[in-house]
Amino acid sequence: MIRNYLRSALRNITRHKFISFINIFGLTVGLTCCLLILTYIINENSYDKYNANADDTYRVTRTFYSQPGVESLHLSAVAPPFGTLLQSAFPDIKRVTRVVFSGTTALHYKEKLFNEKGTAVADENFFDVFDVSVTKGNKRTALADPYCVMLTEDIAKKYFGREEPIGKTVRLDDNKHEFKVTGIFKPFPANAHMHPEILISFNTLKDGFYGDLNLVDNFGSNFIYTYLLFPKGYNTAQIESQLPAFLDKYVNLGGTVKTHLQTKIEFQKLTDIHLRSHLDDEIEQNGDIKRVYIFSAIALFILLIACINYMNLATARSVLRAKEIGIRKVIGAQRSEIISQFLSESVLITYVALVLAIALTVVSLPFINQVSGLGLSINSLLQLKVLLPVLALPFVIGLISGIYPALFMSSFIPAKVLKGMLKVGSGNISFRQVLVVLQFSISIILIVATAVVFQQLQYIQNKALGFNKDNIITMNYERSLTPQYAAFREDLIKTGLVSEIGRSSRIPSGRLLDMQGASLMDGSTAQPIKFDLKYIQADYGFIPAFTMKMAAGRNFSEAFPTDTNNSIINESAVKAFGWKTANEAIGKNLNYGGAKGKVIGVVKDFHFESLHQKIIPLLFQLPAQNGNYYRMSIKISGANPKLSIATVEGIWHKYLPETPFDYTFLDERFGKLYNSEQQQGSLFTVFSFIAIFIACLGLFGLSAFTITQRVKEIGVRKVLGATVPQIVGVLSRDFLKLVIVAAVIALPIAWYAMDKWLLDFEFHINISWWVLAMAGVVALIVAFVTISFQSVKAALANPVKSLRSE
Repeated sequence: MIRNYLRSALRNITRHKFISFINIFGLTVGLTCCLLILTYIINENSYDKYNANADDTYRVTRTFYSQPGVESLHLSAVAPPFGTLLQSAFPDIKRVTRVVFSGTTALHYKEKLFNEKGTAVADENFFDVFDVSVTKGNKRTALADPYCVMLTEDIAKKYFGREEPIGKTVRLDDNKHEFKVTGIFKPFPANAHMHPEILISFNTLKDGFYGDLNLVDNFGSNFIYTYLLFPKGYNTAQIESQLPAFLDKYVNLGGTVKTHLQTKIEFQKLTDIHLRSHLDDEIEQNGDIKRVYIFSAIALFILLIACINYMNLATARSVLRAKEIGIRKVIGAQRSEIISQFLSESVLITYVALVLAIALTVVSLPFINQVSGLGLSINSLLQLKVLLPVLALPFVIGLISGIYPALFMSSFIPAKVLKGMLKVGSGNISFRQVLVVLQFSISIILIVATAVVFQQLQYIQNKALGFNKDNIITMNYERSLTPQYAAFREDLIKTGLVSEIGRSSRIPSGRLLDMQGASLMDGSTAQPIKFDLKYIQADYGFIPAFTMKMAAGRNFSEAFPTDTNNSIINESAVKAFGWKTANEAIGKNLNYGGAKGKVIGVVKDFHFESLHQKIIPLLFQLPAQNGNYYRMSIKISGANPKLSIATVEGIWHKYLPETPFDYTFLDERFGKLYNSEQQQGSLFTVFSFIAIFIACLGLFGLSAFTITQRVKEIGVRKVLGATVPQIVGVLSRDFLKLVIVAAVIALPIAWYAMDKWLLDFEFHINISWWVLAMAGVVALIVAFVTISFQSVKAALANPVKSLRSE
């Protein structure tokens, strides 16, 4: 019987080629979108699960409170002592491993010299927690001794070629320390939340390689990513409940307030980091679970549009199959058998579409990766736990899309059908109309989403930041340059291609994480401030290099030696202090980080961080002597950037011949802050186009069939003198009404959804009415063009031919 159903289904598919093509093609595109989005979802959910103990590994995070219950900072790195103290206080913890990312490091071997960006310091038991293959050396001892280093295979090949790397020595940073290569490891997989390429033994820090870091009792500096491995299935809640008491016992932050009211530590599951962690100092940019939900919904919507096409076209051509159904019933076919027949036809079409969709997915993945910047692979779908549901999907889709047409057509009464008395009732017409409205509602929502995302991106790119980010190159500041910095700066300025140079602890496009205790002097009494006041250490050239504007007062000056105690604040800090004007702040006695000084200047508010964050109170300090400068920013001539950069590089190598010249443009750094939104915009565009294309494909087939049923009506109208535009208007009117209804339904939903999306930005556009109107008009025009193709063809037909059978 099943073979008979399939044979009949195949015969009907080949008999109605046009309708079958639209159904198969629509389902193919819909399934392709689903498969592409499924690879993305699988990839996003696979992060860090390559580790055998992923479910039992946690990262320690730390929260700071500006006042009890008011969170000011949430960090994914913690202070140095926490790892050792936690293992000592809670023996149930199997392993503690720590990682410190040191940023760009100069690596030397003979005449080879490179700036390597993936440098980290790791505990000797690092590979007991993270399952990365060590191809050479002993993973348990390779990081045991100070001044040992492990390299990825690619880094080892770059420096040593075909030489045996184990036992070789390389030099880092200042050429004073040699590191012995003790191991080679494979690169971390793409779906890891960190990708170190060089691992230095943690014991090197204890030897003072990076200076006195106070690894034993420094609870103020949070730069160590600390991971805990628990026994399998361990309930961490029993330890987490003891953490406040742990903090009060081991950590003294000063003052009379208990430690757990000033700061908190928590355990964050390793597998939650990529999608559910957006802390202030993540190792790499993470994904977002909300984005996964959005694209999952888009996949379902597009597939729903394709299913609607099938339902609409199947019920629309029910008149053509009415006599077939009537005869089947007369010769004894049961309703259940007729339903099975139509469902088998639907399932067969969907399986054909799946085969085509898999092929199309393989072909289109490289394009999607190129557009979105993702690294998706078809291998994600070949896992047995994924492949089986994918193969079962057409059966489910076939049942869903075929059940209504099957029930509808199996309900025909044989006597009426065979006498030609079948009339499709208004209820059935209404249901098809609902489906068309639903299709175009989804399409219009996606059009609005695409327009709003791109408008916001345009706003981000064009918004005034409060400083000039153009023609500024930034690089790591080399401390070995400090004794010669004045001469270095003078040589650059003398070229005429550099207008200013500034050093700082952080640069715009980063995050403001640093904060110390502050108090305002009221006579002889220090009044602690009750808001977060972040700070940046900056030299005399920082504010001029970024052409920031002063609202009041002055910049730091070498003419005033006491400026090392003074400070400059921004306008947001003025408001937070409660001063009415910037001028009122000048001369106020402000203590910050133990330095007693005055406010000497107020800089106008500017966007240090991305537009996701609001402008927060900020203070600039001019440190005594060398300071904690980590970055250097150089304002070059915009007339000839290549010459300017080449000139800067020449002077750089004059003073630092053993350090590679490695720079980035500041505007590129700001661009990278919105990579996620760029990806979303690109993918929204692709899927919006696909959604409206599939909807129009169904509308094309439905209008073609409807117009075919009205051929004689068209002929009569033409004989009575109707013009082509009048006939096109009559034929299009009913369909265009549905698109208008879809717009009325979709536009409020689209506005609400995108308004919520924009709330992720502290600074954002307001959705304009014309964006909503444009989406509705675009849908209307596309629908009209789709329908007109068939309408014009019918209107131009010779009425004699259409009326010949009368």
